[in-house]
Amino acid sequence: MNILLAVDGSEASSLAAKAITERPWPRGSQIRVLSVVEDGGPPPVAEAMLGTDAIMWKQQRTQDAEILTRNYAEAIERSKLPVQTAVRDGNPEDGIVDEAKEWPADLIVMGSHGYTGLKRLILGSVALSVVSHAPCSVEVVRPREEDTDKAESKAESKTEGKAKTERRKARATA
Repeated sequence: MNILLAVDGSEASSLAAKAITERPWPRGSQIRVLSVVEDGGPPPVAEAMLGTDAIMWKQQRTQDAEILTRNYAEAIERSKLPVQTAVRDGNPEDGIVDEAKEWPADLIVMGSHGYTGLKRLILGSVALSVVSHAPCSVEVVRPREEDTDKAESKAESKTEGKAKTERRKARATA
C-alpha cells in the first residue's frame, strides 16, 4: 500500500504523521512524505532590501521543505516503516493530488487546520480540495474534539483562576 503523507510543519501535520506511526499497515506498505512549496510571490521587504532575490528566497523555501520532510521521515522510520520524501512546487491542493496520481498513492493522509467561517473563506481548505479531487482515499486527521475541549476548558480555568485571584487582591486592599 502506498501512503502519501502531506505535511506543512503544522500541528495538524504532526498529528497526521502520528496517526501513521500508531497503526499497523499491510506488509510491503510504503510511506512518502510530501511537502509542497507554494509560490509565495516576491521575498519579504526586509530580505529584498538586503539584496536577497526571489530565486534565492524560493531556494531557501525548497531547502526548508526538504528538511521538514526528512524530519518527518526520520520519525516514521523509527516505527520501522519504509519511507521516502518528496518536495513539489506549486499550490498544495494540486501538488498533493498530482503526487498521488503520479506515484500512485493508495491513501493520502493529511492534517486539517480546522478553519471555519471567514478564515476558511479567505484561506480556503486544502484538505477539502484534496478530498474532492484525489484519485484515492483521503484520511484527514484532526485533533480530537475532547482534546480541543480540554484545552479550551483548561484555558478558561486559568482565566477564571486569575480573575478570582485579582478579586481577592482587590478585596484585600479595599
